Amino acid sequence: MSAPVSGTVFADVTGQEQAVELLQASLEKQRQAPAYLFCGPHGVGRRRTALRFLEAVLSGRAQGDPAQRRRLEEGNHPDLLIVEPTYSSQGRLLTAAEADGQGLKKRGLPQLRLEQVRDVGRFLARNPLQGQRSCALLDGVERLHEAAANALLKTLEEPGGGLLVLLAPSRSHVLATILSRCHMVNFRSLSPAAMQQVLRGLEYPEEEDSPELLALAAGSPGELLRHRQQWQALAPDQRALLEQPLETPHQALTLARNIAERLDLEQQLWLIGWWQQHLWRRGHGDPSLIGARMRDLERLHRQLRGYVQPRLAWEVTLLGGLVQR
Repeated sequence: MSAPVSGTVFADVTGQEQAVELLQASLEKQRQAPAYLFCGPHGVGRRRTALRFLEAVLSGRAQGDPAQRRRLEEGNHPDLLIVEPTYSSQGRLLTAAEADGQGLKKRGLPQLRLEQVRDVGRFLARNPLQGQRSCALLDGVERLHEAAANALLKTLEEPGGGLLVLLAPSRSHVLATILSRCHMVNFRSLSPAAMQQVLRGLEYPEEEDSPELLALAAGSPGELLRHRQQWQALAPDQRALLEQPLETPHQALTLARNIAERLDLEQQLWLIGWWQQHLWRRGHGDPSLIGARMRDLERLHRQLRGYVQPRLAWEVTLLGGLVQR
């Protein structure tokens, strides 16, 4: 089992020894790069590690400063700017949590926007108020608009005295010009034992997770919790429709209408991933037909991301599955 690194600011980070060792060394030597890219799956500890690292940087103490920790985690430290992808609604930018809290009907995916990245540049250029330097945490770099990516590149070229930490799921989600200006810190998926250790530490109840949810989590405790929430958010009748084989065009059209009318875009994209795992786990039938269904779902994913009318896209996909049976 991967144990936390005790006695350091990273004591509550589990299963990321290589990343912790690299960051701890930079703190002890008091040598930090102007920009870091924390690269790895969602929910494996990237954000927590970033906050612990920034805690040590802002306090000037390699072991961190517990007195500042709560302020950092709540995002109200005067020298730390936390930026997340947002939805645009009536002239306001809302994070995913804020959008959920306001019951916003989400018709797209959240984005990191030009005005947010410009705010980062201005924030890093200012003198710190309390800490050692001004710092920014930019989560979800894979959601950068093109103009926002160009603005971020300009900030990286002229970082001033600030420190910037970027979070992304993989190198392939980041422009090469941005990659070249960041110090890479890699994060990995956790073992099943390490995942359970993290979940117990978060005081989440143990559950008998389905094979589909465990496969989607792919060694990420945070992703497992998110997938649990997505599955639990489905109404019982929706779950029943999803788990039974579709036999008639009426069933396919009913399910397509149900999904398009009752799930927002983010939920629909999640459902495609769940369904792909369900097809593989069910594991019976002609492998060529299963492969064709997987390709149909990949095409559906692209269509929904491209803002094709959701109900029509689902109808075509589900009816096509009946033809292939």
